[in-house]
Amino acid sequence: MTRITVYYTGRVQGVGFRYTTSRIAERFAVAGYVMNLPDGRVELVVEASRKEADAFLAGVLESLGGYIAHVEQEIGPSTGEFGDANARGSFTIRH
Repeated sequence: MTRITVYYTGRVQGVGFRYTTSRIAERFAVAGYVMNLPDGRVELVVEASRKEADAFLAGVLESLGGYIAHVEQEIGPSTGEFGDANARGSFTIRH
């Protein structure tokens, strides 16, 4: 299991980015969250197998890439703080 923290920059707030990301997450065995940051970026934290996390992030990029100008990623070991990645509701929108 891996943990990937992603920071998206661009026109990523006020365009349904978090909602769309949470809908995409429903198609994958992932846990974590997506939230707006005060500086205009969106933060996404995902924990899953590396293959599943990469597929999920590719889905986000495919669906929302037109709004994204820059992506920063930090990769590390999973902490398990979000529970079971296979459980419904393991990926949330934070406010």
